[in-house]
Amino acid sequence: MTSRRSILAAAALVALPIPAFAQRATRVSVWRDPNCGCCTGWVAHLRAEGFAVVDQEVPSVAPVRRRLGTPADLLSCHAGEVEGFVLEGHVPATAIRRLLAERPAGVRGLAVPAMPVGSPGMEVPGAPVDSYDVIAFGSGPHRSFMRFNGSHPA
Repeated sequence: MTSRRSILAAAALVALPIPAFAQRATRVSVWRDPNCGCCTGWVAHLRAEGFAVVDQEVPSVAPVRRRLGTPADLLSCHAGEVEGFVLEGHVPATAIRRLLAERPAGVRGLAVPAMPVGSPGMEVPGAPVDSYDVIAFGSGPHRSFMRFNGSHPA
C-alpha cells in the first residue's frame, strides 16, 4: 500500500533541479548553402555528438563570414559559431570540445580549409581518408590546433 508520504516524497524528487551533467547541450549555429550535402553531413555529425545545432540555410555564406571575421585563406563550405568562437568547414566535434574546454588565449576560431575526405560530412565510402589539420586562428599567425586522420585524432 502506498502512503501519502511516499507519494509526496516521490513528487519532491521529480521537482529537483537537473544535475550539472544533464544540462542543456551546447548550441552551435551553422550557416550553409541549402543544396550542400556535405554541410548536412557535418550538421548530422554535430547532432550525433550531442550539440544542439541551429541549422540556417542562406543564399550566401559570405556576409556571415565577414561578420564572423573568418580569414579568407581558411574558407571551406559552411560557417558556424559556438560560444563566441568561429567555426569554418568540417571541424570535428572532438576539436570543438577541446576548444571550449581550453579556451586558448588569442584563438578566435577553428577551421578545416578545403574539404578533406574523411572529415565529418566528407566521408566517401571506399575512398582513402585524408590526414588534415584543424587550424586555430585569431591574434597571431594561424597554427595547427589538432591533426586528424579522417575523423580520428592523429
